[in-house]
Amino acid sequence: MTVTLKEPFASLWAGRDPFVEVERLDGEIFRELEARRTVRTEVQGKGYFVKIHRGVGWAEILKNWSTLKAPVLGAGQEWQAIAALQQAGVPTMTAVAFGERGRNPAGQHSFIITEELAPTISLEDYSVNWLQEPPAPVLKRALIERVAQMTRQMHGAGVNHRDCYICHFLLHTDQPITASQVPLSIIDLHRAQIRPQVPLRWRNKDLAGLYFSALNIGLTRGDKLRFLRSYFALPLREVLKREAPLLQALERKAAKLQARFARKYAPQATP
Repeated sequence: MTVTLKEPFASLWAGRDPFVEVERLDGEIFRELEARRTVRTEVQGKGYFVKIHRGVGWAEILKNWSTLKAPVLGAGQEWQAIAALQQAGVPTMTAVAFGERGRNPAGQHSFIITEELAPTISLEDYSVNWLQEPPAPVLKRALIERVAQMTRQMHGAGVNHRDCYICHFLLHTDQPITASQVPLSIIDLHRAQIRPQVPLRWRNKDLAGLYFSALNIGLTRGDKLRFLRSYFALPLREVLKREAPLLQALERKAAKLQARFARKYAPQATP
């Protein structure tokens, strides 16, 4: 069994079973599954997010393995990913409590509590009207470069996100946004993987996730090239040559997704 408690939980749960106490926390439910529960709660006037994992069962583990996916067994992945990003200087959540017990991976009970990041807005929500109301060019450039830099730092720390979408980048709205200061944080790391080095396959999956989640916010070709130059930290000509297979694959898949979207939402002909 592993338990790490910081304030206020270290004092509140002193002498108590943290696995019992964490189940007693209530509040706004964000996700309620048989094996996982996510709740926003308030303790001593401060907001926290609580994620409880109760064991996914062998059937779920075998299903993931059969499709060559790594199952999420508990809160440990997010706890480790947060620590790795903090060590690398990548703004992310602050974890204040973690617990894990049970050797059986199918029945492991674990939890993680993180401080709420507020006030914030996700980049998905922040950019939702960019097609109709484009942002100031200097602001858009700053955001693109900052997302690219943070993603590069994350991968440099050996962490791949597996849900790397613009909705998981939070913009802090209580701070000024300038060309030299873009207050962003990366969140939702429960599926993240941590290795000494991110494999090329997983790096590309994260980049693809970012690309597809930003397809419909009005980014220009110049915006995309700016991201590539910032992420790879190389001259653009070298990036385009070295990463040609990745870029071609992204464009092919993007074209398919857009064609599928157009078919799905095409107006129906009236008889």
